[in-house]
Amino acid sequence: MKQLLILSGKGGTGKTTVASAFIKLSNCKSFADCDVDAPNLHLVMSENMEPVINDFYGFQKAFIDNSKCINCGLCEENCHFGAIRNFEVSVYECEGCGVCCEICPQNAVSMTEYASGSLKLYKSQNKVFSTAKLKMGSGASGKLVTAVKKQLLKEAHNSELVIIDGSPGIGCPVIASISGANLVLIVTEPTVSGIHDMKRIIKTAKQFGTACIVCINKFDVEMDNTKKIEAYCNEIQIPVVGRIPFDNTVIKAVNNFKSIDEYQDSKAAKAIKTIWNTIYENYLLSK
Repeated sequence: MKQLLILSGKGGTGKTTVASAFIKLSNCKSFADCDVDAPNLHLVMSENMEPVINDFYGFQKAFIDNSKCINCGLCEENCHFGAIRNFEVSVYECEGCGVCCEICPQNAVSMTEYASGSLKLYKSQNKVFSTAKLKMGSGASGKLVTAVKKQLLKEAHNSELVIIDGSPGIGCPVIASISGANLVLIVTEPTVSGIHDMKRIIKTAKQFGTACIVCINKFDVEMDNTKKIEAYCNEIQIPVVGRIPFDNTVIKAVNNFKSIDEYQDSKAAKAIKTIWNTIYENYLLSK
């Protein structure tokens, strides 16, 4: 089984557009959305299936039993996160460190499991799609991404290829996504911030020893920056596997909750198909 992970430096770069098209073009049976802060692959890939939803427990949170509490205030005084006020715990501010639990003379504070998100599994006779949604303010995104991949791989044991739509940035969810990936496709844009973000992802992937390739979305918006991306990638020997032109059809597809692959005559769809064929033939088929 090979894992193709698609990343970008920030949201809105076109990562999910490329991922959904690749899933369609490859007739991939097993795929996941690891952007747990803002998942959206399900909007185009759930195919009217109803998911099985389970709570995800990331960290424990403190709980004060008011029947035991003597209002001594030690918990509030020693909470470094300011999560306790008036003998109540804010789940948005509690980091689950357990100091309040240890310091309480009445054993009135305990650590309890807290559902920090939900895991979703879409499954049909021949497809499995794993995704999740992190609750606002919860800080277990890396753990939740690991759970999404574990759920996918458990069901995809007969698949030769899994395609994973990753998170933007280089934080915990991205690192969790890279773990186990055979190949990372970085979708970048020809902007100053796009170049900066691409370099950071390449550096992160290299630290894990994972092979990287790059495609440039909306390459024709700023040709000077497109050439800078290609020159940089050539210098560090990271292949640029294709360019995707700016195309209003992509906006139309997003607004209609469809993959760009369903608009096969569009410029963007044709470019993405060429990129997919390049990746399949050169990086997935024989290696």
